[in-house]
Order: sequence, then C-alpha cells, then structure tokens
Amino acid sequence: MFKNFEDLQKFSKDQIEAATASTATISKSVQQIATEATEFSKKSLETAGSTFEKLVGVKSLESAIQIQTDYAKSAYEALVAQSTKMGELYTGLAKEFMKPVEEAVAKVQAVAK
Repeated sequence: MFKNFEDLQKFSKDQIEAATASTATISKSVQQIATEATEFSKKSLETAGSTFEKLVGVKSLESAIQIQTDYAKSAYEALVAQSTKMGELYTGLAKEFMKPVEEAVAKVQAVAK
C-alpha cells in the first residue's frame, strides 16, 4: 500500500495535523451549541416569568386565557425556530467531525490505486 516507510510517516503526520485542526473546529462548534442552548433557556425563562407576572395581575378569565394562549403560541414558535437552528449546528458539527475521516479514506484510496 505504501511504497516505503517515509510515505507511511508522511501519511501519519498529515492525519495527525488534520485531526488537530479538526479538533479546534469541533471545539468551536460545541461551544457555539452550548451558547445557543444557554441563550435559549435564558430567553425562555424570561418570557415565562413575564407571562407569569401578567397572569398574576389579570382581572378576568378571558384576559388570562388570552395571555396564556399568546404565551403558548410564542413559546411554540420559539421552540421550532430554536430546534431548526440547533439542527443546523449539529449538522455542521457532524460534517466537521467526519471531514478528517473522509480525507483519510480518500488518501488511502489514492495510494492504493
């Protein structure tokens, strides 16, 4: 598969460098995912607290139902939007994670030919 020991060493060195570069990118992606999750949780808690305060001061059942309905609608829309965003972030993470593997397979296939 490899013509000599130097080819094997170069291949190994290239793979280690690719893995190191990939690790930094993956770390950045994981940090971005954690930040997004934290910000979404914070916004959700703030919205829930604000809604609770509105409900405490309500004078009629109709108003309470309207406040709760508005909250449920906005919470659902926020959850769908956040789920889409998190899905994109996780897809990007998976692509970055697999990139060194794909490159290694391609190089081995090229050497094998």
